[in-house]
Amino acid sequence: MITFARCYETFERDMGQISEQTIDIDSILKGKLGKKAKWVPGFLVSWLKRIAHQDEVNKFLWDSRDKVGTEWLEACVQYLRMTLVVKGKENLPDPQDGRLYTFVSNHPLGGEDGVALGAIIGRHYDSRFRYLVNDLLMNLPGLAPLCIPINKTGKQSRNFPAMVKAGFESDCHMLMYPAGICSRKRDGVIRDIPWTKTFIVKSVEYQRDIVPIHFSGQNSRFFYRLANFSDRFLPFNLAMLFLVDEMYKNVGKTFEVKIGKPIPWQTFDKSKTPLEWAQFVQDQVYSL
Repeated sequence: MITFARCYETFERDMGQISEQTIDIDSILKGKLGKKAKWVPGFLVSWLKRIAHQDEVNKFLWDSRDKVGTEWLEACVQYLRMTLVVKGKENLPDPQDGRLYTFVSNHPLGGEDGVALGAIIGRHYDSRFRYLVNDLLMNLPGLAPLCIPINKTGKQSRNFPAMVKAGFESDCHMLMYPAGICSRKRDGVIRDIPWTKTFIVKSVEYQRDIVPIHFSGQNSRFFYRLANFSDRFLPFNLAMLFLVDEMYKNVGKTFEVKIGKPIPWQTFDKSKTPLEWAQFVQDQVYSL
């Protein structure tokens, strides 16, 4: 039997850490750079605070400090004035069937899509799911209990396999974005980069059917230009710094969510490699 308590037991967070300055760019830089943080120019720190909408985000976090998990995600949806048009909700497996599933989606926005799908999945399954997310999102207290933090660019990358293993061995459904980063615009088409194979390998290993989901939406032209430049010329994902700013640009918009029928884990046999199966599922998502 899937239990709510076991989903949360490893990722409980002391809600007393919420303050009127929960998101503190100065502290984040110190945590990431250590002593090197003092060499970051003051004007750059101020710019980062503006791009990250530090004051606005902190106000929301303070106002929603009594909420956590799915309730917090739903508060985010309301705060961002998102209208969600959900199609294929009948394809979501019965919460009482005693099975565990892997939900995979394209990642067009990098923020609102994660919030919205978490709210939908969390409400349907009584918060019994986990995200694999960048560890920076662990700074969001309402979100942290639902997350397995991933930092592929730092020391934590060594623990990535162990964290994925822990997620799939848990009593929670998994919500994954196999691209790893939000969609790019290339040759005029907005689409995820090729999906990685982890969700295929682990879903087969733990006998979880895969539920494909497509989320509509797009970021600004500036974001796509910056992302393409960053991907081509820089050793780090500069565009990621602008995701919060992009989120605020999308306030008040309508998004369509299409949920496909579950794909049995037995589908992913040796007729294709795991990577080829990953691309097969990605194509299924874009055909929804």
